[in-house]
Amino acid sequence: MREIPGIPYRFKDPGLLALAVSHRSVGRVNNERLEFLGDSILNFVVSARLFTLKEDNNEGELSRLRARVVRGDTLAELAIGLKLGDYIKLGEGELRSGGYKRDSILADTLEAIFGAVYLDGGFKPCEAVILHVCNPFIALLPDADELKDPKTRLQEWLQGHGYPLPEYTLLSEDGPPHKKQFLLQCTGEAAGIEVTGKGGSRRKAEQIAAAAALEFIAKKPKK
Repeated sequence: MREIPGIPYRFKDPGLLALAVSHRSVGRVNNERLEFLGDSILNFVVSARLFTLKEDNNEGELSRLRARVVRGDTLAELAIGLKLGDYIKLGEGELRSGGYKRDSILADTLEAIFGAVYLDGGFKPCEAVILHVCNPFIALLPDADELKDPKTRLQEWLQGHGYPLPEYTLLSEDGPPHKKQFLLQCTGEAAGIEVTGKGGSRRKAEQIAAAAALEFIAKKPKK
């Protein structure tokens, strides 16, 4: 096999492509080193692309935009669009458990392919492949402000209106150790905020509570 449909590159060395699609569950010879290389090149290519496209965004905004492109969920989504799961080589255990559908495996394999293209053809072909795969997603990116997490957006809104920062209080912690649920309250007394959020970690519960606070603010009648 020298190419994968949807990826505009034909390998001179088919062994590199075979290695790129070999998950660590197949044995010692696998794609982990290629994934490391591909991850680094992906970050650079996406950074350069955003630097050119988003002339009005500062460093922090560019970082948020890049993070949205190179995160595992996005790469897995792109890999699914390429039907990459059809080509991944897995050990018996991963194969039985449906590893070819797992987001982390799909994302890692896509990065490994980027690394393999770089070794096989050099930077320019690798850059072309990454942009071919990622450009449609980049074109649909929202404004950088929309990518801020709810806690950050709530904090900025409160500060912008002269209110103190919100307080997050743990109300309860339930469930077995491997599946705990945290219930937190987010309070901004001066702004009339008192909402709760529940999640599988304290951080997740805080984010959900902050999102509920933002929703409360949006619905609050303007004075």
